[in-house]
Amino acid sequence: MQKPKVAFICVHNSCRSQIAEALSRHMASDVFDSYSAGTETKPQINQDAVRLMKQRYGIDMEQDQHSKLLADIPPVDMVITMGCSVNCPHLPCKERYDWGLEDPSGKEDAFFLDTIQKIEKNILNLVEQIKQKKENEP
Repeated sequence: MQKPKVAFICVHNSCRSQIAEALSRHMASDVFDSYSAGTETKPQINQDAVRLMKQRYGIDMEQDQHSKLLADIPPVDMVITMGCSVNCPHLPCKERYDWGLEDPSGKEDAFFLDTIQKIEKNILNLVEQIKQKKENEP
């Protein structure tokens, strides 16, 4: 069976969804393929997120990632919205979840790090969920 494709979606695709894509590629690429996108783009990924991801994980998000529109990613099996305070973008999929994360943009490092930690925990839970589904398939 091929790996499921998971899209992390947020309006601007510049912070939370980019963090989720980077962490998923780093921690879960053997279980699922990761993408992030939004209905609008920003000229660059949030620089606080870039800095803290480099410090904490050694991941340079600007090396392999950029802000993308929904149309820029392939069809996906699962959509995870980050918790947009406005209407989250819609993308066709088999499963949909919302992680309900507040946008850390403009906040202090401690808030960013807490958000990154929540995303990491959610990704690890998602890995287990996908593995259990595969085990239960006929």
